Amino acid sequence: MTKLLITAGHLLFGTDDEYVEDGAVLISDRTVVAAGRRATVEKRAGQDHRVLSFPDATLLPGLIDCHVHLAFDGSPDPVAALRASDDATLFEGMARRAERLLDFGVTTVRDLGDRGGLAVRLRDEIAAGRRPGPRVVAAGTPLTSPQGHCWFLGGEVQGPDRIRDAVRAAAQQGADLIKVMATGGGLTSGGPAVWETQFTPEELAAAVDEARRAGLPVAAHAHGTAGIADVIAAGVNTIEHCTWMGKDGSMDLREDLLAQLVAKDISVCPASHPNWRSFAERVGPERARELFAPARRMAERRVRLIAGTDAGVPRSGVDGLVAGLEFFEYIGLSRTEAIACATVEAARALGLAHDTGRLRPGYRADLIVVGGNPLDDLNALRDIRLVLANGLVHSPGQADAKAGCAGRAIT
Repeated sequence: MTKLLITAGHLLFGTDDEYVEDGAVLISDRTVVAAGRRATVEKRAGQDHRVLSFPDATLLPGLIDCHVHLAFDGSPDPVAALRASDDATLFEGMARRAERLLDFGVTTVRDLGDRGGLAVRLRDEIAAGRRPGPRVVAAGTPLTSPQGHCWFLGGEVQGPDRIRDAVRAAAQQGADLIKVMATGGGLTSGGPAVWETQFTPEELAAAVDEARRAGLPVAAHAHGTAGIADVIAAGVNTIEHCTWMGKDGSMDLREDLLAQLVAKDISVCPASHPNWRSFAERVGPERARELFAPARRMAERRVRLIAGTDAGVPRSGVDGLVAGLEFFEYIGLSRTEAIACATVEAARALGLAHDTGRLRPGYRADLIVVGGNPLDDLNALRDIRLVLANGLVHSPGQADAKAGCAGRAIT
């Protein structure tokens, strides 16, 4: 049985306070027993607790990446790589990428699109202790229109009845949620434009209704404003990307829809690319301000934002979550708020606020220790000193060492 007393110079998102100095967490049997000020927590530790001390570091909940695609390898053409791989090869690549996420302090991921239920299988392998990795919340194969965005994953469907059938099948196959491609996307060559809708309002309503019957939330991929309006009306739980594109790529942010996002408590995962700074430099400051303005406006209107990387799409590996949090700081969130997007807010949006996202008694021992204090500089989150995923210790670099490629990212 794991028994640990971990102390650190700083503690974020503990039991009562968002921040305390000289903090500690007590863990028994993969569960948080106590968290807070070291002087208080230490009194509850027994002689059989192993003590780990990090006086110049910060202890916080494990990070949550709300938007990944473990089936994609992050190469310049992940679709070609996926289509060239059989299921056995693809699964092993997914497992390597999942373990690699732990190196970057990610202890929970939401996989929003795979092939043949492989993410569900990987989720179960990790949960059973047969594979190392973060907790996986798996959507399975996303629903898309015929030849629509990511059609090659196998989720083509049309009409309310067929959509209901697909949702029921996903539930029976063990999906944790339903993913709907409400608009086109850039990853699919020859598919609908990113601002074009792929389903009718009736089809989206059928997907959400059938998912509710199965007790499953719905995440909707939506770039175009028309698609955003449709999924808000349908009552989805989260919107992915939400870039407010009008026809031909123009910006079309609508204040009435922002108000509805807030009123309906719908979380938005911008899934900003880790290389957003390079993108801004490439398009120029004026165009960058225009493209990032909708995200900034959502932050100003207090839309619930959650962190995600779209890991697996071209040139987006599993190491990009901190860059996404720096994007949140760039658009106006405080550092505390940015970190909450990958902890407290993320857990809430994924329906996991009862046992992760904070360090509270009874919660899973999902936590990380990072050098320095991320409230002074988010870059501190890149200095991973310790990772516990469901109470199991993972040493940074462990995945690379197993693969015989120390120092190289597996993408």
